[in-house]
Amino acid sequence: MNQDNKLAVVWTSADKEVAEKMVFMYAYNAAKFGWWDEINFIIWGPSSKLLSEDKDLQEYILKMKEVGVNVYACKACADMYKVSDKLSEIGIEVKYMGKPLTQYLQEGHKVITF
Repeated sequence: MNQDNKLAVVWTSADKEVAEKMVFMYAYNAAKFGWWDEINFIIWGPSSKLLSEDKDLQEYILKMKEVGVNVYACKACADMYKVSDKLSEIGIEVKYMGKPLTQYLQEGHKVITF
């Protein structure tokens, strides 16, 4: 697999409209239509709290997973917001993401942040 064709999406914003109208829409379609060989979607910071409270966004995350997007949440941030268990319950892998993100960067993955 070509390292140049791997994407990491780092979602930090607590803005639902940005999530629905750009971040989620792009990640979903990029996986559905095979624009990237691998997509890693990272929930980090305030986005973890928003996601834990919003059923629409939770359903969208499940839809992204169905088309092959790997979804992770930063444990340190989720713990700060006390939402790690909630995110795990909806099927998100909650783990410390500093090292994985560093590896993505060092391996040449493309990274976009919102």
